[in-house]
Amino acid sequence: MHLPGPLHVLNEGLAFLLEVVAIVALAWWGFTAGGNIVANIALGVGTPVVAMVLWGLFAAPRARFKVALPFVLLVKTVVFGAGALAFHGVGHTTVAIVFAVVVVLNTALATLDREAHFHTAA
Repeated sequence: MHLPGPLHVLNEGLAFLLEVVAIVALAWWGFTAGGNIVANIALGVGTPVVAMVLWGLFAAPRARFKVALPFVLLVKTVVFGAGALAFHGVGHTTVAIVFAVVVVLNTALATLDREAHFHTAA
């Protein structure tokens, strides 16, 4: 399924925004989850850094390693799932659910769109 030009751009923009929101949610959770200031700083910095490294290595459009689509989707599930759990962890369950639903819809559209472009180009 090809998304028309403007919808493709909007969906890609939304994907980037969702990635940023997931990282922010992980940092927010991390800075509040530890039992002391050292744990809070370690989790608040470390958790989003791990997510960004995973994303950059395997899921980003210019990922360091080109891997099969199922592995890319697994990495996205881990990062976005952690983001949703982070929202829940800071007491925003409704936001977590809305975030997860939007992520699933956005990722499904982006995957179908990319697959259509791939098959058209091949």
